[in-house]
Amino acid sequence: MLNTDAVRVALTGAVYVAPRGTSTPDSSDTSWPTGFVDLGWISDDGIAENNSADTSEIRGWQGGQTVRKVISSSEMTFAFTCIETSRAVLELYHKGSKMITTNGASVLAIKAPGPDRRTFGLDVIDGDSHIRIVVPDGEVTETGEISYRSDQAIGYQITITAYPDASGVVAYKYSADPAWATPGEPTVPESAVADNAGGSDV
Repeated sequence: MLNTDAVRVALTGAVYVAPRGTSTPDSSDTSWPTGFVDLGWISDDGIAENNSADTSEIRGWQGGQTVRKVISSSEMTFAFTCIETSRAVLELYHKGSKMITTNGASVLAIKAPGPDRRTFGLDVIDGDSHIRIVVPDGEVTETGEISYRSDQAIGYQITITAYPDASGVVAYKYSADPAWATPGEPTVPESAVADNAGGSDV
């Protein structure tokens, strides 16, 4: 059945980052725990989630037809552009580099990118509808160019890759949106869903 009440638009939201291993929320309606930093303003392109998979084709001898496809690799990424300049954004964009501030003057000694795995959180909001995405183990794997112009905000294009845990989970999505519930079934509290999934703490 068509249901216009279930059409969602990502009107606003936020992106958060914390040291890897920081305790994570297990629902969409709780506050982000201590350690998470809001990256501030995101460009109006919002957040782009991408789930990709590479497959290998198995062809039959008879006729050369494809009889099976095997997934050889998969990847989940999130891309966005920060347009608020801050210590957190600059250090995230320039992997492995740290800001030093003395008497109000700061310097960022930029190094060649190195490993910098973090915990990430994303909120996607449409009025009362709220989707929360938690990436317990992720890393910036791609950055775009920085353009210094008089007619636009300085933007920091960032792509995060989510890495799997021991169970193969790369991210958790939480929501109390009724559209997520199976028709005819009561809505299960989000905390119970997290308990059944083994939680999201790392």
